[in-house]
Amino acid sequence: MITAENTTTIALLIVSIGILGWGYYRNRDLGKFGILSWLQSAVLMIPWLLSFGAFAAGLYINLAGILLLLVVSTVLYIWLGSQVRLAAQDPEIAVKIAESVSERVRQRQTKSASKQSLTPNESTPVLALAMEMLTMPDADLSSIKGIFGIDTFYATETLAYEQGAIFKGNLRGDATDVHRRLTDKLQSKVGDKYRLFLVPDPEDRPVVVVLPSSNDPQPATVGQQILAVVMFVATVATSLEAMGVFLGFDFYEHTERAREIVPLVLGVWAILIAHEIGHQVLGQMRGVKIGLPFFLPTGQIGSFGAITRFESIVPDRSTLFDIALAGPVAGGLVSLLMLVGGLLLSHPGSGLEIPAQFFQGSLLIGGLAKIILGTTLHQASLSIHPLVIIGWLGLVINALNLMPAGQLDGGRIVQAIYGRKTAQRSTLVTLVILGFVAFFNPANLVIFYWLILVGFLQRGLERPSLDEITEPNDTRAALGLIALFVMVATIIPFSPDLAGKLGIGG
Repeated sequence: MITAENTTTIALLIVSIGILGWGYYRNRDLGKFGILSWLQSAVLMIPWLLSFGAFAAGLYINLAGILLLLVVSTVLYIWLGSQVRLAAQDPEIAVKIAESVSERVRQRQTKSASKQSLTPNESTPVLALAMEMLTMPDADLSSIKGIFGIDTFYATETLAYEQGAIFKGNLRGDATDVHRRLTDKLQSKVGDKYRLFLVPDPEDRPVVVVLPSSNDPQPATVGQQILAVVMFVATVATSLEAMGVFLGFDFYEHTERAREIVPLVLGVWAILIAHEIGHQVLGQMRGVKIGLPFFLPTGQIGSFGAITRFESIVPDRSTLFDIALAGPVAGGLVSLLMLVGGLLLSHPGSGLEIPAQFFQGSLLIGGLAKIILGTTLHQASLSIHPLVIIGWLGLVINALNLMPAGQLDGGRIVQAIYGRKTAQRSTLVTLVILGFVAFFNPANLVIFYWLILVGFLQRGLERPSLDEITEPNDTRAALGLIALFVMVATIIPFSPDLAGKLGIGG
């Protein structure tokens, strides 16, 4: 029976859900920043919504339960607040927020007598946060305005934002040259206090965003350094375990056989380290500091590579491309040399006995094996050199990191070549494909693990470079396509018909 009290509770629930829905609708155009801002306000309402909902359903939540909900929601609110401020450092998000604030302020001024006018107490979290950020010193703003001119960037509108400013106007000349000249003028006037970004606005028109250098990426904290060491040790442990599985025994039950495993583990780590050295060397050459690698342990193949973060701002998209590609190229070349060398050294009694169907699991690896081993692949099983296993694992690890998603090397390559909008779409498509494969092949723990890893840790794009307008040249675009092709050829298996026609796997 629906009582008056239940009716009132249900009405409150409907109104609250409607408010949350309206808040989401208003903030969704601001991307990650807007969604996080909406979530921050939503978590404060969730304990009461759950309490009222339970009451309407005839359930009773005791005081301890309500207090627990309040504590959890408070912790989430604080954490989301820090994430909101991190997201606000994205220059492209800054443009969207500033335009949103400017539009809402204009609406407030033109409709001040209307019931729809916005007041500081009625404004959304996005507007409230943005209004708090209008704190750029007037002297700095005046100096910064002086860097523009009709021969570089003709500024027509200025929007204050997060102790910095956004300048809308017209680009007059080559983006690379204009950015360099404006940056030089900015440093001559205010030193190293600010960073100048040249980015596209939501309509792909060039805008200049000047933000304080205090927003630059920060070095790893002591806690993060400890975590990196812990993950390194864990990855060594899973590498030992995985190599033992390949040799047909449990290493931790037969540690006396360590001598059999150590060469394989050293080979895998040579590939992992080569990959990271590639990033580090190109980073030093381009003046970009690369942070400590966070190696990713897995019992299936030993490691999935490492998460690397930039500890300084990337100057342009070409630099982003070069650093992202350097790791897979270095690790991939070492892997390829080991694979080919192992195939050339393979002969009856050379080390490991494996089913020939092993080579059906990859177009690239199976194709190379067919070229080098020839009719040997017609057999049901064959003996291979251990280097084949190491090279195969290395190619798979590098291929997984080349998937076009988020802050993976492949995601950074797509972002550098095609821009952030395309990178966002490719990330979504990659996650959907991984989810599809994991759903129809739940036994493949590697895919499921990688889906979780990308979905929760790596799906966010790299922050914009200082010059986000200038695109990489055609050579880099071609190299990027080749890298993506190698990735696909490594992780896509042969169809049974094609493998049969080529005589791969018996």
